[in-house]
Amino acid sequence: MKRLENKVAVVYGNGATGAAMAKAFAREGAMVFLTGRAITKLKTIADEILASGGAIDTTQLDALDERSVEAHMEEVISKTGRVDISYNGIGIPQTGVQGTTLTEMSVEGFLRPFTIYPQAHFITAKAATKRMVKQGNGVIIMQTPTPSRISQPFMGGIGPTWAALEALYRSLSVEYGRYGVRSVCLHTTAVPQTPLIDEVYEIHGKSHGTSYEHFNAIMEGRTHRGRLTTLDELTNAAVFVASDEGSAITGTILNLTAGMII
Repeated sequence: MKRLENKVAVVYGNGATGAAMAKAFAREGAMVFLTGRAITKLKTIADEILASGGAIDTTQLDALDERSVEAHMEEVISKTGRVDISYNGIGIPQTGVQGTTLTEMSVEGFLRPFTIYPQAHFITAKAATKRMVKQGNGVIIMQTPTPSRISQPFMGGIGPTWAALEALYRSLSVEYGRYGVRSVCLHTTAVPQTPLIDEVYEIHGKSHGTSYEHFNAIMEGRTHRGRLTTLDELTNAAVFVASDEGSAITGTILNLTAGMII
């Protein structure tokens, strides 16, 4: 039997991590409801999952729109009767958000991640949690990178934003764990297979006066094994956390940083 057989997963975001999560959940037997803003990307992901024998439903959706998120969740419940997994993998362009010192950054640039990430995660987690409480179980998963724990220059409001999201997920666990709802952060290094990291490392290479390749090598060197977290390692951990095998994991961070944070 597959690890997520008969489970229902809602994934927000059709970027690299959202697509990878949708594929991993479907591969392990879950019925996946994938949402995102780009119709073409949604179709491409769905076609690949269907071709592999997985089950998926796609919806164009803005995770910042609470009314739309609630309506979509109601649709999921009406079709399946439950929601077992919620993963929010939305992302925003980092140009203008990272790459300058705090005193050179505009208030708008500093606040941009604050006004998008926490709002989207609160909206989607709230929608899932309300339904999970009624059914008596479920898990809400997110990913946070190392700047939530390690202070680095030229990060702007990103570090404080990730730290705030980790606090949000601890709060969800302490309030709703008694009802069977779990919440977990998957904590990683930069993930090389995501286009967003190409943008971020290009930005930081320039800010540190070095090349993309050199900056990437520096970051790899900060791990114990000399390489960064892969997309497969992230999704494998998510499947474990979402499965019944991970039922004791909640209100915590699963450290996938390969020793960058110890």
